[in-house]
Amino acid sequence: MAIRQRKWRTESGEDREAWIVDYRDRDGKRHIETFERKKDADARQAEIKTEILAGTHVAPSRSITIEQAAKEWLSDCDLNRKLERSTLAAYTMHCETHILPIIGKVRLAELTKQAVGDFEARLLMKGRNPATVRKALSSLCSIVALAERRGKIRQNMVRGYVSTGDGKRSRKKLKIGVDIPTPAEMRSILDAAPTRYKTLLLVTALTGMRASEVRGLRWKDVDFGAKLIHLTQRVDRYGVSGEPKSGAGTRDIPLAAPAIQALREYQLKTGDREGLVFHAESGRDWKLNDIVKHGLHKACVNAGVVTETGEAKYTGLHSLRHFYASWCINRVEDDGCGLPAKLVQERLGHSKITMTLDVYGHLFPAGDDGGALDRAAEALLG
Repeated sequence: MAIRQRKWRTESGEDREAWIVDYRDRDGKRHIETFERKKDADARQAEIKTEILAGTHVAPSRSITIEQAAKEWLSDCDLNRKLERSTLAAYTMHCETHILPIIGKVRLAELTKQAVGDFEARLLMKGRNPATVRKALSSLCSIVALAERRGKIRQNMVRGYVSTGDGKRSRKKLKIGVDIPTPAEMRSILDAAPTRYKTLLLVTALTGMRASEVRGLRWKDVDFGAKLIHLTQRVDRYGVSGEPKSGAGTRDIPLAAPAIQALREYQLKTGDREGLVFHAESGRDWKLNDIVKHGLHKACVNAGVVTETGEAKYTGLHSLRHFYASWCINRVEDDGCGLPAKLVQERLGHSKITMTLDVYGHLFPAGDDGGALDRAAEALLG
């Protein structure tokens, strides 16, 4: 391995120079990398030596493109990960619409922090909103992460950019009364819900199940004796049934007395004992759009829980899941359950407690309630 200097004169008579790192990899193949400054060539030479000794070196000329890496990532998502069909479709769209047209031909070894920053800037210049840009960066980071695990690139520069640069991902804090129904709004929504959807909305609000989980709920999963739902199945928006999103998604959810009573009455009314609890007249799963449009939206409008333009204030079933989380977190004296974060995580079926805290951490009581600290100190010191 050697560093050599190259000098030449341009057609305009200007003297130029460059520094070349000339080396062979572990397979004996020769590679050349060129730098404007000697100190950059020296640093790269040391880096290459370390990588070759560690068996992690990938020469830029042998590096695959981001387009090839994206194909491998999407294939891995499809074959090895339990993703909802809609999630896989979103990942595919990120690649085809945002990533590949801009940097698909770039080799992984050429993906520097500056290149990632340029990619973000070009997306914004094309009119993509910040949320879309964050999602595209997240997918790009996952693409490169898989290539890194498979030894096709030494370092994931996107991860470094996303975690420390301008592309740092931030999550908007959910607000009570904006993203999450207040208890008063929730009571009004449930009271005003169309009869056909009332039980479904109530059970969703009092269990925090995801839309796919409540649509996949079977009578055999409802344990009236133990006052539990043994959640083991979901149905995605395409009508495909399967296991929950993760191992944590398979869980037992306690049933409050109003939910038990509503389910018993619903069972008597429908005469069902087997199959899906909530289903269309054909017996197949209820379409999510029908539940949201004719159930939740109608209930909001009937209850007067609307925007300034008179439309439903809460537009998706996930708002009921958010309500359940906030209800579990709120203190008992505030008509909540006062549950600790770990138990809230288990109830919601989050795979990691960091996810629970990332989304709902700001809702937990912030320490001293105005007198608890004084009372504790007085009891300690007499």
